[in-house]
Amino acid sequence: MMKAAVVEQFGQPLVLREWAIPTPGPGQILVKTEACGVCHTDLHAARGDWPLKPTPPFIPGHEGIGIVVAVGSGVTSVKEGERVGVPWLFSACGHCEHCLAAWETVCDKAEFGGYTQNGGFAEYILADPNYVAHIPEGLSAVEAAPIICAGVTTYKGIKETGAKPGEWIAISGIGGLGHLAVQYAKAMGLRVCAIDIDNGKLAHATKLGADLVINAKVGDPIGQLRKETGGGAHGVLITAPSLIAFNQGVAMTRKRGTCVLVGLPPGEFPTPLFDVVAKCITIRGSFVGNRQDMHEALSFAAQGKVKADIELQPLSAINEVLERLERGEVASRVVIDFTAK
Repeated sequence: MMKAAVVEQFGQPLVLREWAIPTPGPGQILVKTEACGVCHTDLHAARGDWPLKPTPPFIPGHEGIGIVVAVGSGVTSVKEGERVGVPWLFSACGHCEHCLAAWETVCDKAEFGGYTQNGGFAEYILADPNYVAHIPEGLSAVEAAPIICAGVTTYKGIKETGAKPGEWIAISGIGGLGHLAVQYAKAMGLRVCAIDIDNGKLAHATKLGADLVINAKVGDPIGQLRKETGGGAHGVLITAPSLIAFNQGVAMTRKRGTCVLVGLPPGEFPTPLFDVVAKCITIRGSFVGNRQDMHEALSFAAQGKVKADIELQPLSAINEVLERLERGEVASRVVIDFTAK
């Protein structure tokens, strides 16, 4: 048996309980968890917030990193003893039009870790070897955990803005995703404007290399950004789960620029149609990243160009961590440490 934090009922605290250690079947592997990051998505999963709901009881967590301890028959891409990550994209069909175009993240038959498949808030994780992240040498389990969701999501989002080196990118929300986005954007040669309502997070963004910081609640943030950037940001990445941030983000986008949405607030998003049409603005959704994006995102981290700010907690603290996440009291990223005794 293994320890696991389980959603038994939507909207209720996770239950810490004993759970049978899964056995890998053909084409599956078993991973002994070393660390697992905690993401805002885990909160949505536990509350059943989204239209496609997981089925309780289930184990959340999609930033699980660990060592392969058993492989099923037919597995050749992963060996016992390797360190891998079990990410949000748990598996996909591999042969539809989206998978063939390296857009496996939107495959109709995709499975999601910690959502439609049990995830990393447990001492062992069953995984599909074709979709695990291969953790580079020199990157610890704890360091890698935030990269396989928060990291790849922001890295892909930045790429989706189309902003080129020397151009401006505005990053709205400097939390678990945003603080990594600032680092990726700087490493990619972009000029970075960090936007948040928390001056502490903006000070942090400056330390991470942001060229400009704007408090979204003070004065005229849209006018300030347009003035400082000479007409608006070429790319805007919205990580904040806030409809206000979404509206501001579109208004901060330069003519012919692209505003990429990765935050997932509930509700509808009213679009300023005149501005979008007259300024030829692109609004684009971006959903995690494919396996090549994952490889690239981890490579930046392995080279020391991107490093998550991490707070370690034991699995027993998971409900307190989720409550803090809901109240906005987590500065960057909490990682559950399974090696601590």
